[in-house]
Amino acid sequence: MKPVRTLAEALREDVLVLDGGLSNQLEAQGCDLSDALWSARLLADGPEQIEAAHAAYVRAGARVLITSGYQATFEGFARRGIGRDEAARLLTRGVELARAAAGGVSEEVWVAASVGPYGAMLADGSEYRGRYGLSVRRLAEFHRPRIEVLAAAEPDVLALETVPDADEAEALLRATEGCGVPVWLSYTVEGGRTRAGQDLAEAFAVAAGNDQVTAVGVNCCDPADAGPAVELAVGVTGKPAVVYPNSGERWDARARGWRGGVAFDPARADGWAAAGARLIGGCCRVGPATIATLATTLTPTAADDPGHPTGTSG
Repeated sequence: MKPVRTLAEALREDVLVLDGGLSNQLEAQGCDLSDALWSARLLADGPEQIEAAHAAYVRAGARVLITSGYQATFEGFARRGIGRDEAARLLTRGVELARAAAGGVSEEVWVAASVGPYGAMLADGSEYRGRYGLSVRRLAEFHRPRIEVLAAAEPDVLALETVPDADEAEALLRATEGCGVPVWLSYTVEGGRTRAGQDLAEAFAVAAGNDQVTAVGVNCCDPADAGPAVELAVGVTGKPAVVYPNSGERWDARARGWRGGVAFDPARADGWAAAGARLIGGCCRVGPATIATLATTLTPTAADDPGHPTGTSG
């Protein structure tokens, strides 16, 4: 159901379970994601598949759904011959599909409209490097039109996710100013630093004091990096943390396959919550079965601990 509380209100009372990787669930449903648009292609070619993937996570216990817009941009759609009006309609559709999938349960389900980094549009892996050679102003100009469309679709929050460096985080926060929708800011990190190699405390500080930011944290990272990042995010910003790491497997671009073992352990979630995480889920290769375990493992009353930060943002 559509939530009656704002996300910020909910985070003052509960720890909310996020969904997992949308792409791996779509692949499990038989979808081909080899296109440069990745899952965003299905906004045009298979919207029913996206809704079904969201619904699988709702059934698993997810109470926050992240839309399929990570790689959906005006520029990316234009390369497929899709004009701006149609691209805007597809961006809006992403929010509508998540909202529709949430309608089948009596519990509140929040919709987070994904705003991926500039590198996701390039489809060359540069979102895991950052440092695109563009100014903060230019990056903000790139993000703003898409954010305006997504905000008009009335999601509960904008997920500024998989951000590789602090410059792009600053640009995203500039681009969301005045849009009327709260945001969360989530870096992709490695070894306690941003993917661009910046000090993570300094990167989190970009969001400190910004009342539009509901939560700050990390995603699309090794599970081992999640706990320390949660503690740091809360300590630097005083805001609730968001955390949704990968399975722990690594993508081998040359072999086009996943390597290594699964390291995502839902049992770690109580520790993340104890450190101040209020939004907890999974990213790449974390599917509905793992989210179901997470939902049953996560202590329901973790948010009742008075030592946890509640945040003041809306």
